[in-house]
Amino acid sequence: MKLKLFFVLYLITISFVAQNNKRSKLVPFKIGLLYNYGNENNFIFDDNDYYYTTNTIKAQAFYNLGSWKSLNFELVIQPQVQFLKHQLLNEWYVTPDQENYKEKIAEFIEPKNMNLYGVEFGFSGNRELFPKLNLQASISLGFAYINTRTERLSKGFTFIENFSLGFSYEAFTNNFFYLGSNFGHVSNLNFQLPNDGYNILGIEVGYSFKL
Repeated sequence: MKLKLFFVLYLITISFVAQNNKRSKLVPFKIGLLYNYGNENNFIFDDNDYYYTTNTIKAQAFYNLGSWKSLNFELVIQPQVQFLKHQLLNEWYVTPDQENYKEKIAEFIEPKNMNLYGVEFGFSGNRELFPKLNLQASISLGFAYINTRTERLSKGFTFIENFSLGFSYEAFTNNFFYLGSNFGHVSNLNFQLPNDGYNILGIEVGYSFKL
């Protein structure tokens, strides 16, 4: 139901923008969707203490920030939902000095399906490599709500951080396909404990079009 509501609101936004004849600074010049899959089991992070994967769907609104030399810059606003799977693998990660540690081990060692809802603000730079093909790099920070606690992160407010690198290709006039990879991190800046957070390496594909 929440995912359906997410897309309904997104489609309403698209309709509103498409019917808006006067472009303003609040209206994006391009909108799109992005899918990302990531996990902690990779050549960079590969943490044997836990299992963690994410399937993320992001709506994207692109705002032109101008250009410098051969680079074009964009602000990308990305409301999103993440479908997460988590399991504690090393039960000794929960130490006896923690309150109710046996109960926590029993809770966290069970596989979990979790959701994260958030919005992310990215700064993107693009450089043309060939006609219609651009190299794209972005760094982003956002805030979110995660609905389940684990041994690594408490339930509730958290931050999301991503660095992405990929390629954007204009397959048709004003229609773009994106393929890239990203490094992601989720933690709450010690607003609540625990706050060890999650790290992922992911692959992402997207589609966008100019309004």
